[in-house]
Amino acid sequence: MIRAMIPSFKKSTLTSGSLISRVVQGIIFLLLIVPAMAEQRAGNIYGLPPCVTVSGEKVDAIFRIIFYLTATVFVLTQGTYIVYLIKYRRRPGVKAHYSHGNNTLEIIWTTLPTIIFLALAIYGNRVWDEIHRPAPENALTIDVSSYQFGWQMRYPGVSGKLSPSDVRAISPQNPFGTDPSDPRTAQDVISPDLVIPVGRPVHVLLHSRDVIHSFYVPEFRLYQDCVPGRTIGWVWFQATRAGDFQLACNQLCGTGHYNMKAPIHILPEEEFQKWLTPRQQKNAAASPPPASPTQADPMAPKAPEKELPLTTTETKPKL
Repeated sequence: MIRAMIPSFKKSTLTSGSLISRVVQGIIFLLLIVPAMAEQRAGNIYGLPPCVTVSGEKVDAIFRIIFYLTATVFVLTQGTYIVYLIKYRRRPGVKAHYSHGNNTLEIIWTTLPTIIFLALAIYGNRVWDEIHRPAPENALTIDVSSYQFGWQMRYPGVSGKLSPSDVRAISPQNPFGTDPSDPRTAQDVISPDLVIPVGRPVHVLLHSRDVIHSFYVPEFRLYQDCVPGRTIGWVWFQATRAGDFQLACNQLCGTGHYNMKAPIHILPEEEFQKWLTPRQQKNAAASPPPASPTQADPMAPKAPEKELPLTTTETKPKL
């Protein structure tokens, strides 16, 4: 009977050994092959991506403060824990000592964290106000339109100002909600890429044509939802160095969400003007001139002069 059991025992051993081998091969595949198929990421994969905006540096300062505070508390508490485990471990002939507590220590470790949290809240609120204050007057205004599944940027024409727009007029035929009869509309520069200059404030007007999207650039330390029917007008930043980055939607918006991204090119001011000026001049040359008063019908009633608002823009975030 024992001999009859030996073959089956060997068979089960071989089967389990083969199973373990396959599991090990699968783990090796996951560790070595799958990362090779992932998209390459520049910079430190264990920390934050490089910061390229002035406001982002302020956000990073808060990150660093919280990180060093947390690391210090972790080392102190875990070090104390290990010391007590070793020093007061159970030993023969040593009786346990009961301690009711220490009021002084309890006051210290309750008061100190409270002060730290209040200081962080006050400092963080000040940084928030600095980031969300109105954009400077010399800021470059760019209208950013999000849709399933892409981005479009609208730059001012030769006039230096965007043509007026209204989110209520947004449609597939009029993606920015502009007035087609306004000559400035044809002069606006439309681009699939976000091109901005170094060292100059950039004020972006964010809106969506369909569902909620998000304007997300990790290197800018910037995340802001784009909501249909609203133009978000409090987002602005200033780049500190040139480079190529990526704008991505970080709000699940449909089947093509994974591919909703746009290139970002940060250029020196001279190179930026070389990119923008020819496009402005081309659109200005192609746009029809405004009708002169002599060409208008003298019998036609004069409509009251009324200009569409620039946007139905919210200039301050709601807390």
